Amino acid sequence: MNDESPDLQTSSASRDARPQPEAGSEASGVKKKRRKVSAKAAAAAIEARIGHKFGNADLLATAFTHVSALKSSRKRGDSYQRLEFLGDHVLGLVVSDMLYRAFPSANEGELSKRLADLVRKESCADVAKSLGLIDDIKLGAVGAGAGARLRKSVLGDICEAVIGAIFLDGGYVAAAQFVERNWTERMRKPRRPLRDPKTVLQEWAQGKGLPTPVYREVERTGPHHDPQFRVAVDLRGLEPAEGVGGSKRAAEKVAASVMIEREGVGGGNNDG
Repeated sequence: MNDESPDLQTSSASRDARPQPEAGSEASGVKKKRRKVSAKAAAAAIEARIGHKFGNADLLATAFTHVSALKSSRKRGDSYQRLEFLGDHVLGLVVSDMLYRAFPSANEGELSKRLADLVRKESCADVAKSLGLIDDIKLGAVGAGAGARLRKSVLGDICEAVIGAIFLDGGYVAAAQFVERNWTERMRKPRRPLRDPKTVLQEWAQGKGLPTPVYREVERTGPHHDPQFRVAVDLRGLEPAEGVGGSKRAAEKVAASVMIEREGVGGGNNDG
């Protein structure tokens, strides 16, 4: 029995001599695990609002990464910019298809105007706001200091980047479903700016008890086959407003739009 004691003591001492994990590294591991779980929870919350579960989580993360958040060693391609480029064109295609089906009697000009209104940065920013994406943007100190989070252009870019990410992750159908969910109601709203600005100005003048606006040609320049007209619109009690166009009608519409904008009248547009 005495002969076995040294062996038992040696075995016990050997166990005691095994290296123990350092408290600091263990705590660091716990923190990393918590951060990972937190990041997954945040991504899941974004996916729920977007309505798409990503197979490639990196695409979702990239879509929300502002260039100011990149480390100097990383490429600008690791920000949302490339995805924004792709998403912009996917959005244009999907909305064009939606408009074509929704307005079978509309001509190319009206469809183009509606498309331009629906895909502009302000519209994309509104979608991003409605989905609560503003707080998910990853900004660096420079971006945050410059107020990038609040700029409509950045919000619009993020929205387009999300569309690009969905397209790459789930294909055209998934991207189209996202766009249709968030743009259908906007598409069906009546657009006052489609009205002729000359009509808008005339109705506004009548409402103010003013005479009908008078348009006069100020100047014609350029060759016969490609003239440029400068036209002024006169309205009693107001300074004249001028517009330039390739035809008298186009110049008159520009002049009307200039006066509309200057006087704060709503509902005009100088397109067409």
